[in-house]
Amino acid sequence: MAAPREQKLEAAQTRLSGITLPAGGAWIGAARESALERVREMGLPNARDEYWKYTRPETLVQAETPRAAVFEPYESAVFGDIDRLNIVFVDGIFAPELSDPLDLAGIEIEQLASAGAADIHWAREIYGVLEARGQSPVERPLAALNTATAAQGMVIRVTGRAAKPVNFTYLQHTPDTDVVLHTVVRVEAGGDLTLLENGPAGSRLNKVLEVEVADGAAFHHVRTQGRAHERRAATHIFARLGCQSTFKSFTLTVNGALTRNEAVVEFAGDDAVAHVAGAALGDGGYGPFHHDDTVFVTHDAGNCESRQVFKKVLRNGAIGVFQGKILVRPGAQKTDGYQISQSLLLDDDSQFYAKPELEIYADDVACSHGSTSGAIDEEGLFYLRSRGVPMAEATDLMVIAFVAEALDEIEDAAIAADVLARLEGWLARRRG
Repeated sequence: MAAPREQKLEAAQTRLSGITLPAGGAWIGAARESALERVREMGLPNARDEYWKYTRPETLVQAETPRAAVFEPYESAVFGDIDRLNIVFVDGIFAPELSDPLDLAGIEIEQLASAGAADIHWAREIYGVLEARGQSPVERPLAALNTATAAQGMVIRVTGRAAKPVNFTYLQHTPDTDVVLHTVVRVEAGGDLTLLENGPAGSRLNKVLEVEVADGAAFHHVRTQGRAHERRAATHIFARLGCQSTFKSFTLTVNGALTRNEAVVEFAGDDAVAHVAGAALGDGGYGPFHHDDTVFVTHDAGNCESRQVFKKVLRNGAIGVFQGKILVRPGAQKTDGYQISQSLLLDDDSQFYAKPELEIYADDVACSHGSTSGAIDEEGLFYLRSRGVPMAEATDLMVIAFVAEALDEIEDAAIAADVLARLEGWLARRRG
């Protein structure tokens, strides 16, 4: 049997055989070649990697595209009632005929292909750069594979306060679509952007979002993942924060055979704030459900605040994973790092794996982490039942109360209400 590293290198060679890098200008071509070399050196992940021991990556790295039944809409579009600029991708390809004009006060939006064709472009300072920085101390070869092969995506430069949120809608029309998307965002000093995302995208999705938040700027990110029971997804967020900047990201996940969401956040300036949160609801009775949140936050500046808040509700054999780390480098004094991961297991068949970590090299910090896993609160359930609430509805109310701390991370009240409505709708359908 081949050694683990040899297996990883062989998997990379198999996956890369026959791949032709997308066309583009000199700067993006160099970035793609560099990323391709990183994949060749690292190989592709397998179950023996430390950060993949709870999640089997075979279907994410295999050359063949897994099939996933096309989702049939059963409710109105997510964020449809929010005043937003809507950008639509169909099977991973930008669909201008379904999208709003790429014109919005306070921001500049351009297709990745267009930006990559330019001889000089601001995106060259970010595309693949943040991803490469995020490869240490933990290798993330799927992200490097994305940088090398992504031909679709958007580049967004925020020069002021965006007039309204930008929404990416990902539609799936065929059952065997391998989608690779890469988005670059630069929020200039004093700028402010809210980015929304929703939709299944394809049967397999590899998505990277690189975000640079300059001094005094703010970036808010809210996405929903769901609807398609058989989809597989590996998503990555790489963020670098300047002085007095704000970065907040929230993800609601329901359904999906396999989802791996990674977030890598780096504090490069003092007095910055970064919150990464998520709520996942999995029901294995509708097909396999495996959900993995892996977060790595590096404090390399003073007086910064980070929060990681993750809640998972699992039943009928669903599996949840959380791996979160806070690294405080020397000199990052006055760091405030908070991390909590909790699971609510609604039966004896579901499983939750947690690996919280702190690594601290500064002496004036306040860092904490915690992880719990348990059944529903019987006292609270009895209280609701004693007041005439049916068992199924009472359980759903307890679930909503459980994930409330994660939902509270969404600052915009209208967006938070829409996300809550989607969660309530999912629970109601499971009741009936």
